[in-house]
Amino acid sequence: MGSSVLFFPQENKAKDGFHSEEEKQSFLEQFRSPIGPGDHFLPSHRCRGCHGFDTLAHASLDANGVDINLFDDWRATMMANSARDPLWRAKVSHEMLVNPAHAVALQDKCTSCHAPLGKYNALFKGNPHFGLADIDNDTLGVDGVSCGGCHAIGDTPLGNMFSGNIPYDSTRKEYGPFTLPMIGPMQLYEGLIPTYSPHISESKVCSHCHTLITETADLLGNSTGGEFVEQATFHEWLNSGYSADNVTCQSCHMPEITSGVVIANEQLGLQPRSPFNQHQFAGANIFMLKLMKANRQSLNIPAENKNFDSTIVSTENLLKQKTANLDVTLDSITPDTAFIKVEVKNKAGHKLPSGYPSRRMVVQLFVTNNVGDTLFQSGRFNQDYTVTGENSPFEPHHQIINQANQNQIYEMVMGDVNSNFTTVLERAAVLLKDNRIPPEGFTTQHAAYDTAKISADALADLNFNRYNPTSQGSGRDFVFYHIPLNEATGTISIFTNLYYQAVPPKWTQEMFSLSSPQIDTFRNLFNAADQSPFLIGSDSLTGVNLVTVITRTNEKELRIWPNPSPEGYVWIDSPAKPVTQLRIFDSAGNLIQNLDFLKGQKAVKVNLPEEKGIYFLKIKTGKDVVLKRVVRN
Repeated sequence: MGSSVLFFPQENKAKDGFHSEEEKQSFLEQFRSPIGPGDHFLPSHRCRGCHGFDTLAHASLDANGVDINLFDDWRATMMANSARDPLWRAKVSHEMLVNPAHAVALQDKCTSCHAPLGKYNALFKGNPHFGLADIDNDTLGVDGVSCGGCHAIGDTPLGNMFSGNIPYDSTRKEYGPFTLPMIGPMQLYEGLIPTYSPHISESKVCSHCHTLITETADLLGNSTGGEFVEQATFHEWLNSGYSADNVTCQSCHMPEITSGVVIANEQLGLQPRSPFNQHQFAGANIFMLKLMKANRQSLNIPAENKNFDSTIVSTENLLKQKTANLDVTLDSITPDTAFIKVEVKNKAGHKLPSGYPSRRMVVQLFVTNNVGDTLFQSGRFNQDYTVTGENSPFEPHHQIINQANQNQIYEMVMGDVNSNFTTVLERAAVLLKDNRIPPEGFTTQHAAYDTAKISADALADLNFNRYNPTSQGSGRDFVFYHIPLNEATGTISIFTNLYYQAVPPKWTQEMFSLSSPQIDTFRNLFNAADQSPFLIGSDSLTGVNLVTVITRTNEKELRIWPNPSPEGYVWIDSPAKPVTQLRIFDSAGNLIQNLDFLKGQKAVKVNLPEEKGIYFLKIKTGKDVVLKRVVRN
């Protein structure tokens, strides 16, 4: 194809005459022939000629003329490097060392999603086994989740096949989202048939790998007959308002361009297509992206630094803009305690975090006095990026935190047949903890809940994924901090952060106790890498005056009646100071109504919400703020 660059190697001592694999593939593109007999897929470089960078500056450009070609966007993603991922290789090796008799089956299962075209091409040729050694000698295998890894998936029976059972179409069709595709060039040059099907734009095309159920083995390697849900991102999405509103996986992870885009090179008559989903595949694993970029040559990753930079920026933007909201409010202050509420709101269409069970989020809260001294801290990281005071083997879910050694960590924790903490996936038998924040609309009554359960400690928290004690699906958690003031005077400041850790140190300890080429390689890369958690969001309150913000008020100074209220209203009598502002909150902390009394009133009639229950009135009288509990019955 004219858009490829033809290299003629000179003074090259490489055994095949090429300076690099990329140079070789670019050369071979000039003389390619359609897919051969007995093969079902083509490697990604065969798609590059039409869907890579266009030297004529005609195709794969957005409305501003910026290059957005599919190949370069894809090549530095976690999907493109799923078979080269050194953590994945180390983990497969770890599982094999723990249960060597299961080595073949373990590799077959793992390569089904991390090297799907290599695995299934071998399967279609009559070889049911495909492992780590096969990947390194197979162009399709080392390609990870490449073009055909998604576009060759058939349209049925998607949504009901999981754990790497992928319904690939064996008729050499490549499915796309656009009607009336131009068939000729692709069929002529590649032997593949571009075919329109709406399923390629639906979340169910992701279901077979993003719900993984493993078979449980005991500590001797014997099968128990039990199963464990290692991850269930697709089912988490099904059990959400995003599914009901048809907000698909692609909506967030493949950013949409509504202006038309010409999608293939050298076809000057090809009309722009819209909407166009970019192939950035931004997720949350920024740690591994940076590690692979720093070691791309030793890991034989062909993507260039600029490709990784683009993927890293997309991932950072997703984490900062579409992941979570963090909000801190001061509920009240007494002479000895500050009552602080932190809201963590999930903005994703699945649990937060989701996917591989190593991933977690940590809420960090600091309170300082007016000279900057720390009065309280929770969620602080040590130099090795463990969390100060974290319980061993794992931190429980917290509703209230009143000690510095208590930390709110959102994570999934696996237990073995003896209910002991484990990071060995095949030994996972029981769910010790899962307080990952569900997506909005998620309920325990949904048909898919059995594969996306919440652990008992979080379920017992009436402020976890609830609008009120009887209504689920808020997609958020409230953490209440009771901070001892220790006779502090003047002002205090409150700072809170939400951090994401893709590979926390405790997840590697069990694996690093063993040795194999894959484990040793990753250990060296991990120890040399920047393991800093990623800051998703933050919020703060500064200059809070301890003198004027006191909530314990003499009943003679402020009276609320009737309480309980049978008629749905209460009177606020404030003979000493007029009421200037009133906020009404429900029992979950949701702001129901905000009223300002510009001239101030010493007697105020307040209509409560129609629904019976407990409400909180935050009343401002002059400079004082008072929090009162009322009941409508």
